[in-house]
Amino acid sequence: MATVVQPPPTIDIERLPSHGSGGGRNLIPPGGDLRKVKSNSPPPASTGIWVGLASIAMTFAAFTSALVVRQGSATDWQHFPLPPVLYLNTLVIIASSITLETARRRAPAFMSNLQRGGTPAASPARWLYLTLGLGLLFVTGQTFAWMQLRSEGFTLATNISYSFFYVLTVAHAIHLVGGIGGLVRVVLKFQHGTLKRTTLDATSRYWHFMGVLWVYLLFLLWLKL
Repeated sequence: MATVVQPPPTIDIERLPSHGSGGGRNLIPPGGDLRKVKSNSPPPASTGIWVGLASIAMTFAAFTSALVVRQGSATDWQHFPLPPVLYLNTLVIIASSITLETARRRAPAFMSNLQRGGTPAASPARWLYLTLGLGLLFVTGQTFAWMQLRSEGFTLATNISYSFFYVLTVAHAIHLVGGIGGLVRVVLKFQHGTLKRTTLDATSRYWHFMGVLWVYLLFLLWLKL
């Protein structure tokens, strides 16, 4: 009896799933050219940043509730004018959100022109550096505000109202420093040509949230303190 041997199945290499983190997709190639970037964002990256932001929002919501309840029941609450540098800092952090969003929006055009071999558009790198500088300036301004109050004799233990001021502003500054760390990571990956677009998007969302949170905190402090 003759045996019929079936030919081996044909494997389409192009249809095989990629492995690893990103599988080489959505990456800026070595040399920092930003030539190949996919527009799709993996669900885990998007989910992770929103979970983190929700956690931070709940933390500051708890701080707000504690401040409102404590002020309503306190007989020793002291009102005081906020350091003027805080208003300047508000402009600084708003400007930093604008520069970061400019970098994020310019990246696709820059990458597309390079991929087609045309004249490159303005690099988003300068806007990333400017955002990083403004973030450091904001932290410097906050430090100056704390030092100003301390030089006037108002410390964490002076009064409960000052305690809330320090707790809220320091907690926000700590989270903002985390955002600065994210910006440094973005800049380094950009320089080494390994930056993912999802990384830039996630960092932008976090930074914009920090800006909105600060505007809210400033209004709360102005209203209650």
